[in-house]
Amino acid sequence: MAMPQQGMSTDEVFARLDEYRQDDLPVKGGRAWGFVYDAGPEVDAVKQRAVVTYLGKNGLDPTVFPSLERLENDILAIARDHLNGGEEVVGTFTSGGTESCMLAVKAARERGRAKGIEEPELLLPVTAHAAFHKGARYFGVKVVPVAVDPESFMVDLADLEAKLGPSTVLMVGSAAGYAHGVIDPIEAMGKLAKERDVLLHVDGCIGAWLLPFLAELGEDIPPFDFRVPGVTSISMDLHKYAYAPKGSSVLLFRDAELRRHSYFACAGWTGYSVVNTTMQSTKSAAPLAGAWAVLHYLGHEGYRKLAASIRDATRALLEGIEAQEDLRILGAPKMGLIAIASDTVEVFQLCDALAARGWYVQPQLAYGGSPKNVHLMVEPANARMAEPFLADLAECVREVKASPAEGPNEMLVQAAKMLTPEMVEQRFDELIAMVGGGGGEEGGMLPKERAGLNAVIDMLSTETKEALLKEFMSKLYRA
Repeated sequence: MAMPQQGMSTDEVFARLDEYRQDDLPVKGGRAWGFVYDAGPEVDAVKQRAVVTYLGKNGLDPTVFPSLERLENDILAIARDHLNGGEEVVGTFTSGGTESCMLAVKAARERGRAKGIEEPELLLPVTAHAAFHKGARYFGVKVVPVAVDPESFMVDLADLEAKLGPSTVLMVGSAAGYAHGVIDPIEAMGKLAKERDVLLHVDGCIGAWLLPFLAELGEDIPPFDFRVPGVTSISMDLHKYAYAPKGSSVLLFRDAELRRHSYFACAGWTGYSVVNTTMQSTKSAAPLAGAWAVLHYLGHEGYRKLAASIRDATRALLEGIEAQEDLRILGAPKMGLIAIASDTVEVFQLCDALAARGWYVQPQLAYGGSPKNVHLMVEPANARMAEPFLADLAECVREVKASPAEGPNEMLVQAAKMLTPEMVEQRFDELIAMVGGGGGEEGGMLPKERAGLNAVIDMLSTETKEALLKEFMSKLYRA
């Protein structure tokens, strides 16, 4: 589509937008168990009004828009208190969890350089978020994978300690890990970090806002925040369980000295002096204003009530899933992040069956001792949907078990085994066609039922999977 010669009317513009979003994942209704964080229409109205109010303001220079400094400092104070930080704890408002995690890696690399470490290493559990791999690749830090316990999916402390070396600049623990909802042994990791003078980042992107409220409600939540000696930074997304606009996260540091390592400054050119607290220079102030507005609108009690609804829904789901003999829960989730595996039912087919009934769930591939599984993320809008979901889940299990789909044929299996990263670009269309995709327009290349595709991807090496994902994106985004 080219830009129209003559501008469209307002009605035409929004009619076209309505047409484009018809196939988008519904963000209302509670049938999506991933990607959506919905605290209700009142919160949406507050957030949208704040976003529109600040749309034209640029976070590049807070001296030009001093209200942005005030908003960010207010949010950081709330975040610091929420995670039991003292006055020395400082932070940065970022565009999301990935940027927060990447800046934590950058800060660790710069601190390592200051100590004379030329080839920095990051100790990363296999359950840690991909954002840390991204940060390591961007900033030239070597990832040293750390094993996790095959039953609890918590960090294997013995393996962690064995891999600590003179080049280690950072180790990461999760509170909670996205894939299984478990919290790593942060207190033990903090003790080790302090003894060895290594930074410890706690990835609380999805859990750090919600977990303190669950603890207030009586849930058994082990310490993971700045009360733990040795924890040097924590990431916490506000656009997840704080229900702020997308593009809202904070990265907190134990002290200002460490935070300085995450900054960028440049005076070595002919233009204005540049200093950035984040990876962005120009950045919209809208998410910042929206986050501030929602935090102040809901307040502590508002968030506590929402947390209670998530807790109750999570309990109902765990009990209902455990009651089904064909299903098992991986690990012992501390919040509404549930991974469902099975030894008798094909879980990728189960995802398709649930999708056919109007439910969105995430298929998770096997990796690092974690088997392939169905992933659920619980948010407030899901609370009233737990019972109907469990009923449909039981029906889908019976349906899949009674009529299991045929697995990939032998030719496809052999083709997958022979596929290398170098071959992906040439063989992509052929592979998609073999699993029922059509290479259609506007991203419609994937088959509607994706169990076969996921089964094939699950066979590939990590490197080949990554090449396949890049090729998919390359074909998806084209003029």
